[in-house]
Amino acid sequence: MADLNQPRVKRRRVAENPIKTVNNKDDQTFISHHLRPSSPSWTSWVHPKTSSSYSLSLKSAGNLSKTELQACFDLVEETSRADYEPSSIGWIPSRKKAEMKSPELKYILVKDGEANLCGFTSLMPTWEEGQPVVYCYEIHLKAELRGTGLAQQLIGYHEKVAANTSPIEKVMLTCFLSNKSALKFYGKLGFTKDDISPGPRTLRGGKIIEPDYVILSKEVARRSNTESNEPAS
Repeated sequence: MADLNQPRVKRRRVAENPIKTVNNKDDQTFISHHLRPSSPSWTSWVHPKTSSSYSLSLKSAGNLSKTELQACFDLVEETSRADYEPSSIGWIPSRKKAEMKSPELKYILVKDGEANLCGFTSLMPTWEEGQPVVYCYEIHLKAELRGTGLAQQLIGYHEKVAANTSPIEKVMLTCFLSNKSALKFYGKLGFTKDDISPGPRTLRGGKIIEPDYVILSKEVARRSNTESNEPAS
């Protein structure tokens, strides 16, 4: 039987995981609190060469339609299968589709005037070896959208989310070393090889295996009002 005269021990509150809290927000709240677009017109984009109009939208993986998810997968296959197949990761459609359905992923979709998917990027606030980061999982564009500045704009949204999400101060991504154009693109944007990027491995027989991908990262300055749950004005 408990001794009612004993002092009551206060239980220590378990610290809330800030990244989990962010990932649990609905799409509109995530946009308002973490993407914080500078203008309501962020959902529209005009091709600088053809003047064609495109729409942008943010959706969690779970809110993608089957058609949208399949279109994203098809675009990954179209643009990157040649890099996956000879790599240590390999091209395994079932594994790739399962990864793309991760509930914490946020997709920014780019569609043309007929609602056809022409590009997308996916991101996730997460922890990488103890570091809070925004991880860029994918960024893929149809050929007609490359070299237009759209890819840089999409990466800019990753940086906005990182800047507006405490305690995150870094955007991170993985890039195949065989994708020279992508490496050059990320370098121009200020991404550099991260400390957690894998190095060469020496096998028992002395054979050295070089990695076929690199982990890149870019630090961003966190906004002073990030701690607030109020959307930017």
